[in-house]
Amino acid sequence: MNSKNKLNAPIASKKQHIHEIHGHQRCDDYFWLRDDKRETAEILDYLKQENTFTEQEMAPLAQLQSELYNEMVARQEPELESVPYFKKGFWYISRFDEGKEFSIYSRRKGTMDAPEDILLDCNERAKNHHYYQLGDLALSTDSMLMAFSEDIVSRRQYTLRFKDLSTGVLLGDVIEDVSAVVWANDNKTIFYVKQDPETLLPYQVYRHTLGDDVENDLLVYEEFDDTFYVNIYKTRSEQYLVICIDSSVTSECLVLDAAAPEGQFTSFLARSRNHEYSIDHFQDRFYIRTNNSGKNFALQTSDSLHNENMDAWKTIIATRDDTLLEGYELMRDWLIVEERRDGLPILRKINQYTGESNTLSFNDPVYDVFSHYNPDPDSSIFRYQYTSFTTPATVYELDLNSNETKLLKQSKVMGEFVSDDYQSERVWIKARDGIKVPVSLVYRKDLFNHHNPILIYAYGSYGISLDIGFSSSNLSLLDRGFVYALAHIRGGEDLGRSWYEEGKLLKKQNTFNDFIDVSKSLVKLGYGAKDKVFAMGGSAGGLLMGTVVNQAPELYKGVVAAVPFVDIVSTMLDDSIPLTTGEYDEWGNPNEKHFYHYMLSYSPYDQVTAQDYPNMLVTTGLHDSQVQYWEPAKWVAKLRELKTDHNQLLLHTDMESGHGGKSGRFKHFEDTAREFAFLINLAK
Repeated sequence: MNSKNKLNAPIASKKQHIHEIHGHQRCDDYFWLRDDKRETAEILDYLKQENTFTEQEMAPLAQLQSELYNEMVARQEPELESVPYFKKGFWYISRFDEGKEFSIYSRRKGTMDAPEDILLDCNERAKNHHYYQLGDLALSTDSMLMAFSEDIVSRRQYTLRFKDLSTGVLLGDVIEDVSAVVWANDNKTIFYVKQDPETLLPYQVYRHTLGDDVENDLLVYEEFDDTFYVNIYKTRSEQYLVICIDSSVTSECLVLDAAAPEGQFTSFLARSRNHEYSIDHFQDRFYIRTNNSGKNFALQTSDSLHNENMDAWKTIIATRDDTLLEGYELMRDWLIVEERRDGLPILRKINQYTGESNTLSFNDPVYDVFSHYNPDPDSSIFRYQYTSFTTPATVYELDLNSNETKLLKQSKVMGEFVSDDYQSERVWIKARDGIKVPVSLVYRKDLFNHHNPILIYAYGSYGISLDIGFSSSNLSLLDRGFVYALAHIRGGEDLGRSWYEEGKLLKKQNTFNDFIDVSKSLVKLGYGAKDKVFAMGGSAGGLLMGTVVNQAPELYKGVVAAVPFVDIVSTMLDDSIPLTTGEYDEWGNPNEKHFYHYMLSYSPYDQVTAQDYPNMLVTTGLHDSQVQYWEPAKWVAKLRELKTDHNQLLLHTDMESGHGGKSGRFKHFEDTAREFAFLINLAK
């Protein structure tokens, strides 16, 4: 495009809109960009103008972007298979065929040499759809019927269907807006969780009998408190169905005999504010992960189906101040425990009879390890998965009795990848209040010179720990001299429950301070050049990006904010928007004055001011159900109006996807290549 035809950055119209609450007015001149139905021509045209402008600005990087995409694809195995597992007479496997975007699920009866039976070919299911995502895939107790759910819009609204595996015929039962499904033990009854079609809140549980009219399905539970989410699952013993009802700080479980689907779900233990618990059942007793004795959770047991209180519960693992109990797996002779200490995951086995305990050990300074799929609780063989910044995903099989470990599969990186060429580290950064924040880093040894460009990634919300993982895509940055850092800031649960609590509600500013302080310190420590510091975050991590560029814009050369949650006050005041009411315990309820003003103090959209901002690439999806497209669109429009610099500000809206971006094995690399090209160009 020659200079005569070069487009200027789109300037959104300003249409005055006033929000008023608590005697305070907020002017929202870009409120008009909201369209819940995503049909208004003026809005769609504006988003397309932004896309065209982004394409123009990125055009000089087209060759680099193509090069990056090709690199990322070339590192993938042409054909990819999961590790087979055996369950109830069948070997199950999933795979990607060469050149295909989606998984194929199959099984073989008795041995791996038996003929293959295709359960579901998602490539066929995805035909003629711009987007495709498989949700649940659940087999009946006798393994001859399959329930599966699909989303073809990218709003996480799934349609449930059924297949008779003995004939290969799809059944006529079709159920809309389903978020979870589980089979009763009679091989004909299923229970499913229904979402509210507007807020997408999972709040109802229905019972359906195959072949019956869906209109006649029985409502067995409805949650009327819209701060809670509903899910359903079957216990390890397969004896019970459990409806779990969770808010951010409170839980309740309802239980039903899986062999008596026409019975009534009854409460295992009534909900109590700030008591979180979850249950499983195996070998005639219930296991309860609970915070009743401490915020880092304990593991207790009960012989009772109904519990008036917790007095009779027996403690298997007591709560500890320095160790977070994250999960567990029940085996006949062994208890496998997933824990977290000092910001690193721990996998520990405990003998059910002797109490003998052994912790698996690993050599990498930072890593992730977790239970793989172990369908047979009576086995003494346990599968787990290990990965690190320098180690591709690896599945091991551990003999729990002999401690003998066998490598089953390690993901291949095609091309010239050599693990020893890269170095990972863990450093601790002192934040402004004296708290030490862990940071995980990786770089290519022969390119590290203390003047590297550095990309700092973080999330810092919902108590989600930022796990370490191998990324073949990130090699495209590391091989060009970037240092990659994960900042385990407060708001996650990396250092236990207190770490989460110190980064939420009225302490949310700690999250932003941590990231800013980490950015400064990593430069001082020589991990990055002062003029080549980049930041990236998505969703709630996008809120982090939006806040730090308001509070410390001078620190960053460039920022990528993916599906950013940036209009927090407006969203949390609107209970018609998906997820709003369930997150009052995370951010606060701005209908209460003290929360309103605190949230307003850091709200990225509301705090945009006339100052210089870094180069910024902002991405969103038109059909995003978690962070609505209009939040980043409004934010970019306001930034364009007020910013005083000449740096790039680019908005890319995927008109066919939602919160998770493009679907398919390779398509998402297009988004990653765009982001990396943006960063690499700025680092020159």
